Amino acid sequence: MKIFANTALLLIDVQKYFDDPRQGRRNNPNAEENMALLLNEWRKSDRPVIHVQHISNPSLAQHPGRDIKEIVAPLPEEQVIVKNVNSAFIGTNLEANLRESEIETLVIVGLTTDHCVSTTTRMAKNLGFTPFIVSDATATFERVSYDGKLYSAEEIHSLALVSLHEEFATVIDTDGVLELLD
Repeated sequence: MKIFANTALLLIDVQKYFDDPRQGRRNNPNAEENMALLLNEWRKSDRPVIHVQHISNPSLAQHPGRDIKEIVAPLPEEQVIVKNVNSAFIGTNLEANLRESEIETLVIVGLTTDHCVSTTTRMAKNLGFTPFIVSDATATFERVSYDGKLYSAEEIHSLALVSLHEEFATVIDTDGVLELLD
């Protein structure tokens, strides 16, 4: 199987906000490097790139934490979708733009695996797109459960991917995507 021209790379919420140490410990410390590698190859292949930026509170629109990280900063010609909820499809023109561009498949990377990445991936599948989620180009943070138990970032990440794989998406790693691009 190859990744065709009608496949878009979707970078979700790769924002400076997630560098704040108050977020806690996260997994995949090299996730952004993998995102940048995929982005570079995507650009070379002249395939569509879409950046998603989460701004839930309009009064914080100028807050530096909302900025997309330089390592994957959009080029002027690349689309940036601004959302204010977990799904990049709610309240945005993402679906209409994908359909207008005849995009059928999405390769999804970003932050965080169990929140906005998962929600957008699930909706993409429900809307009829074919999502691939890149395991080593996504990341999340440790979390304390409703019952007080601490779950590691690795556990949260793995369980999010397990719940997506083969029902909502194909889970793949960066090398696997690069092989499909060749």
